[in-house]
Amino acid sequence: MPANRHNGFTDLGIGVGLRVPHYSHILGRKPAVDWFEIISENFMIDAGRPLRTLDLILEQYAVVQHGVSMYLGSPRLNRDHLKRLKQLVRRTKTPFVSDHLCWGSVDGSYSHDLLPLPYTFAAARHVAARVREARDILEVPVIVENVSSYAEFHASEMSEWEFLAEVVERADCGMLLDVNNIYVSSRNHNFDPFDYLNGVPLERVGQVHIAGHTKFERYILDTHDHPVLPTVWRLYAHVVSRIGPVNTLLEWDARIPPFEEVHREALKARRFLRDLETQRSENRKSAQTVTA
Repeated sequence: MPANRHNGFTDLGIGVGLRVPHYSHILGRKPAVDWFEIISENFMIDAGRPLRTLDLILEQYAVVQHGVSMYLGSPRLNRDHLKRLKQLVRRTKTPFVSDHLCWGSVDGSYSHDLLPLPYTFAAARHVAARVREARDILEVPVIVENVSSYAEFHASEMSEWEFLAEVVERADCGMLLDVNNIYVSSRNHNFDPFDYLNGVPLERVGQVHIAGHTKFERYILDTHDHPVLPTVWRLYAHVVSRIGPVNTLLEWDARIPPFEEVHREALKARRFLRDLETQRSENRKSAQTVTA
């Protein structure tokens, strides 16, 4: 797919997460995939099979890095982590690096979890400063992802979407908009997910995540272990109707099926892009008719 500019980010098309069970299929069959997303921390090593495999992938595909432990909301960034991350950035030539709007470490101790932040102006200022710091060190754009949420802070001064908007505007950065996470949080905290989409600066979206979730009796969990549900596809359709084609990535991280099934699920996104183009074409024809 030819690259073009969208929201300040190259439009790579529809990607799939690079996962170990699929290595043999990808390297042997060489499927027609627009791009792969890697979890950065899985490849932040000096040598070994993961890096050898990554280099083989890089010979044929574009790769985008997605992190899970930059912890932009923690008191300070881990400079050793960023140094190793920058080495991987140079190896992959990723167009940008994404990580989560969360915290997860304090005083050298790490939770290895994506912990929620209080939605306060002070927290927004702090995270925005950390995003700018990471961007200066890595020398590539840093975009932030909204996390799925299961707890709220009484200290919050605004909604989650207002907080996300505050962070990205202050940091002058892009968003990785995870529409599945938005739906999960909306059900756990009883808000309208379309209010969320309409309340963030969609012109800053550089990538979208889609995934499956699991409904339990009292909450919904972001499990990434089955196909995308219709409710999430509706949110995705709303996003592309507003901003057009955007880097789209299917996450499938547990109970992983054969590669063909995962890729087929990701490519369902094309239907919404075709519908968008059809609608735009009809609008152009209507405008021409009125003008004539």
